[in-house]
Order: sequence, then C-alpha cells, then structure tokens
Amino acid sequence: EPNLAPNTKHLEAVRTICEKHFADHPGNLESVWFATTRAGALEWLEKFFEERFANFGPYEDAIATHSTFVFHSVLTPYLNTGLLTPDVVIQKAIAFANKRKLNISSVEGFVRQIIGWREFVRGIYQNFSEKQDTTNFFKHKRKLKPCWYDGTTGVEPLDLVIQKASEFGYAHHIERLMVVGNLMLLCEVDPHEAHAWFMEMFIDSSDWVMGPNVYGMGIFSDGGVFATKPYICGSNYYRKMGGFKAGDWCDAVDGLYWGFIEKHKDFFSTNPRLSMMVSTVERMDEEKKTRIYAAAKKLKAQITEA
Repeated sequence: EPNLAPNTKHLEAVRTICEKHFADHPGNLESVWFATTRAGALEWLEKFFEERFANFGPYEDAIATHSTFVFHSVLTPYLNTGLLTPDVVIQKAIAFANKRKLNISSVEGFVRQIIGWREFVRGIYQNFSEKQDTTNFFKHKRKLKPCWYDGTTGVEPLDLVIQKASEFGYAHHIERLMVVGNLMLLCEVDPHEAHAWFMEMFIDSSDWVMGPNVYGMGIFSDGGVFATKPYICGSNYYRKMGGFKAGDWCDAVDGLYWGFIEKHKDFFSTNPRLSMMVSTVERMDEEKKTRIYAAAKKLKAQITEA
C-alpha cells in the first residue's frame, strides 16, 4: 500500500493553492502518495522491482478489493510528467529481471506495456486524434450524475474504483477499461463526457493518453480506429476477477450488457468474435430478460441523465 509523500514546503504550497482555487474539484489533498522529484521517482521504481515486479504478470488483470495498487508499477504519473523515461525504466527492469531470474509473464507483460502499448497509444493519437475526438459511433448522449464522482452509484465494483480514484488519483488498466469504461459505454454516456471524467480523475491524465484509451478502448466511440471490438462485460466478469458477491447490482449490469447487445445486434452479428452473444440473448428466457432489463433501466436513470 502507498505511503504518504514527505510533507515538503513545495507540497504545502500546492495544497494551499488547491484549497483556495480548486476546493470543489475531485480528489483528496490528504492522500498525496506520489513522489514529485526525480530521486523520489527512481526510489518508487526500485521499490516496485523489489516488492511487486515478480507477481505483476500473474495478477495484472485482477480487481482487488483489499489492495490499492495490487502488483502494478504505478509508473504512469512519473512517465507522463517526465520524471522517468521509458529507456531508463526498461533498462533497469531487464537488469533486475535477469539478476533475479523473474518469470517471463511478469517481465514480458511489463516491458510490452512500456515499449509496446504506450508507444502504440502515442501513434494512434498522432495519427487519429481528430477523428477520435469527433466520432460518436453509437451516437451516445447521456450525461454523468454526481455519483460518478463520489462513488455512490450502487454498483459495487464501480463505486470501489471511483472511491479509489478520488482518494489516490489512480486505478489500473482493467479497472479503467472493464469497470468504468464498460459501464459508461453500456449506459450510453456521451464520449466527451466520458473523456472529461477520465481527464479529471487521474494524476497520469494527458490528452495523448486519454484520447485513444477512452475513445478507442474504453467506450469504442471511434468505431474501430483503435480496437477491433468494444470491450464489454456483465456482472460475472466482476465476480470472477474481483471476488465480488452477488447483489442487486448484478441484474442491472447484466441488463445493461445484454440490452446493449440486443440493441446493436446488427453490429455484433457481423463480427465473428461477437456474433455468438447475439444468439445467446435471442435464446434468453423472456422472464429473465424482462427482469434484468427493468433493473438496467432503473440503474441507467439513477446514475446518468439524458
């Protein structure tokens, strides 16, 4: 778990500015954990190598209710502000992995995110940012209600991520994609509304990062510039990946999921990777469908507005 950052005069000065000018913005000034110097960023990197690197691969997609960062490196705040550079991170990572003979899943997974995924995202932004910013593939228009900022949506996995983001300014990639992005897409949230939320809630936010990840991966509003399919799921994914217990929110999330597939069945039917979901919803018991669709309609009205 993260320790609080040392209370320096610079940190106190920034706190004063935030309290004066940005008091109504999301976040928590008491939970500042991240380093603000090059030396502090390097120390964080070494701590990741020693404490979490070995288990990064096996658990990188886990949603943990009992851990803030799980085994993630949480280097994006430092990389995106220039306190660390990709070449330094990779060189140190490979050297440490060779010395400790770490498993390939952790090493490959980590390296690929830095020099594979990160550079790919940058390339997408450089070549397609205007198209992504102006495309609304599903023509979604709904707005977020305040519960998306205080974590009171009633959907347990979503509230967990919102509260974590509010306190620490961070959530890992699966929490952002499969929890927040998924539910924004299923609730038909306007792409610019979704993009603004991600920019506001995370300390590693930057337009070149959030544009491709939100428009392309999170809500598929670019229609396939970035990814070959929307990444969506029902409640079973959260129960499997995060150990959440069944609750009323499950029917609502499942209703959003299957309702979205049924509404866009022409789109899903043309994709070989997705067409079986159309067959599944068409065979679904009508009583169950009525129940979960009613729950979905209620949830959508509670957490978003037209």
